[in-house]
Amino acid sequence: MQTLTAVAHRGDPYRFRENTLDSLRSALDQGADAVEIDVRLTRDGVPVLLHDDTLRRLWDVDRPLRALSADELRGLTAGGVPTLAQALAATGDSRVMVDLCGRVDRRTVERTVDVVRQSGAGDRVYWSAGAEAMLAVRAADPAAEIALTWTTLAPPRPALLAAVRPRWLNYRFSLVGRELAARIHRDGCLLSVWTPDTRRSMRRLVDAGVDSITTNRIDVLHALRSEQGRRP
Repeated sequence: MQTLTAVAHRGDPYRFRENTLDSLRSALDQGADAVEIDVRLTRDGVPVLLHDDTLRRLWDVDRPLRALSADELRGLTAGGVPTLAQALAATGDSRVMVDLCGRVDRRTVERTVDVVRQSGAGDRVYWSAGAEAMLAVRAADPAAEIALTWTTLAPPRPALLAAVRPRWLNYRFSLVGRELAARIHRDGCLLSVWTPDTRRSMRRLVDAGVDSITTNRIDVLHALRSEQGRRP
């Protein structure tokens, strides 16, 4: 029986503000196998959970993250934006997909990889982003588990796959069908998709043979998987 990994996109954002500790804990309580988090650096190099490059959408503060120290960020959000270290502690032994957002440079990768190592979470963290970021992760951590995000139906070049060595290829769900899933499996990778939020879309993807679904509605995915007997 096929194993399907249920990944909670930014936690449980229909119940709690995305990328917060409450959101991550809720997602795990709802049956997630893993949580996906977005990581950026503060001005002083602290990896924190934030998808956008500013605080405007989530925190109603029109300030760019890169202009703020970790202490300033804590004050502006009443501690609501967790550090990566806090998120790894809050998720216990659960799997965590770290999505490196925005401008990903060597400093971002090295600081983030260092926090994962210091937290003792290297065996349960895997990494997601485009080719440039994942090449940097591979250089920083030769043993890293990587989900290479790919946004076109044209396959990645063999040289890129050889350099990144991804375990997963990570696609927008609307691109994925049976033919693509079969090709990726023939090439020796697992297939992950983001972010279907309806039962109908999830069922189509399960039938196509995907290995992992990242969704904002982890409760819906967990219920569907349970109904179909697809347990990890």
